[in-house]
Amino acid sequence: MLKGTRLTLLSRVKAVSADVISRCSLRHYIGKKALSLLSPSCAPGSVLWRRNEGFFREVCTSTTLHRKIGGNKRKNDLSEKKLMRHFVDCRRVKLVAGSGGKGACSFHSEPRKEWGGPDGGNGGDGGSIIIKANWFVKSLAQVTPVYKAEDGQAGGNKNCYGRNGNSTYIYVPVGTVVKEQGTTIMDLAEDGQEYLAVFGGAGGKGNRFFLSNENRAPMTATPGTAGQERVLQLELRTMAHAGLVGFPNAGKSSLLRAISNARPAVAAYPFTTLNPHVGIVEYRDHEQVAVADIPGIIRGAHLNRGLGISFLRHIERCRFLLFVLDLSAPEPWTQLQHLCYELDQYEPGLSQRPQAIVANKMDLPEAREKLETLKSQVTQRVIPISALTGQNTEELILHLRELYDGYLQDDGSEGVKPVRW
Repeated sequence: MLKGTRLTLLSRVKAVSADVISRCSLRHYIGKKALSLLSPSCAPGSVLWRRNEGFFREVCTSTTLHRKIGGNKRKNDLSEKKLMRHFVDCRRVKLVAGSGGKGACSFHSEPRKEWGGPDGGNGGDGGSIIIKANWFVKSLAQVTPVYKAEDGQAGGNKNCYGRNGNSTYIYVPVGTVVKEQGTTIMDLAEDGQEYLAVFGGAGGKGNRFFLSNENRAPMTATPGTAGQERVLQLELRTMAHAGLVGFPNAGKSSLLRAISNARPAVAAYPFTTLNPHVGIVEYRDHEQVAVADIPGIIRGAHLNRGLGISFLRHIERCRFLLFVLDLSAPEPWTQLQHLCYELDQYEPGLSQRPQAIVANKMDLPEAREKLETLKSQVTQRVIPISALTGQNTEELILHLRELYDGYLQDDGSEGVKPVRW
């Protein structure tokens, strides 16, 4: 009986061993032949392995292996309309500089030199926060509400100093004004201009620093000082040579589309632009004039009605103004009086800059009569155009160059470097 049991167990062990050996052989064979057998060159419908006595599983290559042709598709660039949805021209940020690392308190000790003296190193300085102007940044949308710079590392033994914290850079558009409690402290009007907003804290001193003839074994180590902390306001003022100023639905966006490559949103129904657009007018001598489409201003804008302060802010940097009047209005010349009043209430003398009047919507039948009345009511030069049909836009572009050349001559005589786009 015992002998029969042993024979039964032995036969079962042999069966299990055969199963294990078969699986190992299959795994070893597939490891060598996988690349050659499972290749795209295999004929469709071929079967490499079939089920045989319960040991092998069926492997089918009925579909050839392939990869995506052409790789990942490149994402389409966002249109200017979608980009302007994320346009932000005002931010309130809290800046916290890095704190300094603490100093170390340690004593050098090694064989045959047990009293080596203090060897605690100083801590590293905390990182600072720097605001830097960059031409390639067009909005304050990427500026976060809180910035915290890197802290300095603590000192170590063997007179090892801690590493200084890296400085944090905040990239803002050219033309950003930095304010603190309503007071302007910095105007970033040039590309690459920097402003050190908050300073990092100084690192603490290790006990090696306090070694003297009177105190040969100092136990004193100081902690690092905290970094500077400030709350600043960032305001973007559009950098452009000319500004299109007018009431809502006067045709400023359509005019900018007609004289430049900018594509602000326009439609057949009345609406107003909420964010400024900048278009570039190019001339044959490769000179470029930047024209800004200022959002529509309403009566009482200097009292911040209808986001008036946010819109008027972008006119401050414009060297000359183009007042766009709507000839479909009953009395277009009264629009000029209201616009000049709003500009002077926001900043005295703002409406006295070099300017011209653009009489838009000349394609309307009643525009001719109103144009003659407008010319008799004002003393500035009046340029009649139709932004819809492109009528007489050449005269506006030529006069724009005259204003630009006068701006270059005036700033050059005063010793001020003119802004070139």
